[in-house]
Amino acid sequence: MNITKISPAVKTEGRYNVFVDNEFSFSLDETQLVTLGLKKGDAIDELQLLELKNESDFGKNYIRAVDLISRRLRSEREIRDYARRKQWTEDNTERVIDRLCERGYLNDERFAESFVRSRANTRNFSAKRMKVELQKKGVKPDIITNILAESDDYDEMAALRKMIAKKINKYDDERKLVAYLARQGFKYDDIKSALVDDEN
Repeated sequence: MNITKISPAVKTEGRYNVFVDNEFSFSLDETQLVTLGLKKGDAIDELQLLELKNESDFGKNYIRAVDLISRRLRSEREIRDYARRKQWTEDNTERVIDRLCERGYLNDERFAESFVRSRANTRNFSAKRMKVELQKKGVKPDIITNILAESDDYDEMAALRKMIAKKINKYDDERKLVAYLARQGFKYDDIKSALVDDEN
C-alpha cells in the first residue's frame, strides 16, 4: 500500500486528508503530519495503517476534548465520562487525558475553584451541596475541602441569607422554610441565626 495523496480537509481547518491507494483513509492535523513525517509515495503496511488510524482518532478526540473545555472547565471524570459515551478506546482516552493535563487544560483543583465561584455567585449553594456536586464530578474530597476553606469567593452565611431573601415569601410557615433550607444542606443553627438576623 502507498500514500497516494495528502490534501487539506475542506471542513476542518488544520487537518489533512490522507489517501491510501487513491482512496481516503484517515486524517491528521498538521503537527501529527509533520511529526510522523508522512509524504506522498510512502509505502505502508497493514500494521502501520492501523497505527496511523489510531493516531488520527487520538488527534480528533483531543480536539473534541479541548472544545468541551473551552466552553467551560471540566473535571477529569467529566472528560472520561464523555470518552466512554463516545466509545473512545482506553488507550486514546488515557493519551487525551495525559495531554490535557500536561498542557494545563485539565486540572481538578482549578475546576473546583471555578465551580465554587460560579455557584457562589449564581446559585447560593450550601457548602454541603457544593461538596456533593463536586464529588459527583469526581473531584477528590481533600481538594473540595481545601477549596471551600480557602476560597475568597464563597461565604456560606451570605449564600444562606440570599437564599432566605429569595424564598421567604413563598413560605407562610417558617418551619417549612427551615425544612427547605435544611434540605439544601444548610446547618440548622445557621438557618435559625440567619432568620433572626433577617427579623431584626
